[in-house]
Amino acid sequence: MTIATESPGTIRASTEKPRPRPVRMTRWFIIVGLLLALLVGGLVGFNAFRSHMIAQFFAGNKPPPVSVTVAEAKSEVIPNLLTAVGDLAAVHQVNVTNDVNGRITDIMFTAGSTVKVGTPLVQLFDGAEQGDLASFKAQAKAAELALDRAKQLAARQFGPQATVDNAQAAFDQAQAGIAKTEAVISQKLVRAPFDGVLGVRHAEVGQYLTAGTQIVTLTDLSAVYANFTVTEKDSGTLKVGQIVRVAVDAYPGKVFEGKLTAIEPQINTDTRNIRVQATIDNPDQILKPGMFATTTVVLPDKPAVITVPETAVDYTLYGDSVYLITENKSEDGKTNLTAVRTFVRTGDRAKGRAVIVSGLKAGDRVVAVGQLKLQSGAAVEISSDPAPPIPAKAPRN
Repeated sequence: MTIATESPGTIRASTEKPRPRPVRMTRWFIIVGLLLALLVGGLVGFNAFRSHMIAQFFAGNKPPPVSVTVAEAKSEVIPNLLTAVGDLAAVHQVNVTNDVNGRITDIMFTAGSTVKVGTPLVQLFDGAEQGDLASFKAQAKAAELALDRAKQLAARQFGPQATVDNAQAAFDQAQAGIAKTEAVISQKLVRAPFDGVLGVRHAEVGQYLTAGTQIVTLTDLSAVYANFTVTEKDSGTLKVGQIVRVAVDAYPGKVFEGKLTAIEPQINTDTRNIRVQATIDNPDQILKPGMFATTTVVLPDKPAVITVPETAVDYTLYGDSVYLITENKSEDGKTNLTAVRTFVRTGDRAKGRAVIVSGLKAGDRVVAVGQLKLQSGAAVEISSDPAPPIPAKAPRN
């Protein structure tokens, strides 16, 4: 007979019930969850309330309008000018030199003086030539007398024609000697080739000069040339007779006016530039050859364009823009002004004004002073202060 037995551990496992979770622990979790929910809800509600109050505050407290200076876009004809740089040159300028070798015996001018054409300047020693001239004159006198006697005898049939011919040849030879000697003597006296102003003297009395030695400079300052170059693209707009204005650093603010007198017929193949020359009257003789010059050629006028002050244009890498003044009516019927950034396409600039190719029309009002305080759409009010004057010349730092 078999008796079934069970271990004590197995009997306890089948008869033991799970112990229930304590009520106190469950209640603690519920309370903590409610507190967290209340905290999160309070934070969310506070942020929503704060945002609403901030929006309501700013909606009722708009910033005051910014005071700006306004300018009007105008339709006007801009002078069509072509500017270039060049230098001045004298119409007549020469280094006075001697034609033959010789020693200086007399200097008959003062450095820096004004002379007329033909004025004696330097005398070279011509004693030998003067002696030769006297000899040739004596020979010519004797030959002339011999020629007269030969002609008289030949007329009476007392002398042959060959004697007359020989006498005539001797006389002509003496005359040629006189002409040659007088030419050499004239070369020994250096004269001014034209009216002008003498420069610094480069020779002294007693100095022996070889032919071609510079003695002094002579410059005619009654008129000067303005030589400058323009690009191949601009060469088609140039014509002889156009007005040219010249400015030099020596006389700031002063403009000298002349006319275009010569245009080089060939274009430089290396630079693709063409050389141009204008003639400027210089009655006061204040323009000097060699001065650096800024030249402006007055070209025919172009059609009218829209312009605004240069200060109204904001030049940036992203494009040029202006602040356009717009009007709108508020609920109470008042007219409010706002400044709206408007992108434009600019052209040339002249006399403090910028050409607006597109983006504006005549009569539009733009902000000329005060852009740094603005954002697009900001309220503005027009200042009673006038716009600053345009400087005659850009300031230098």
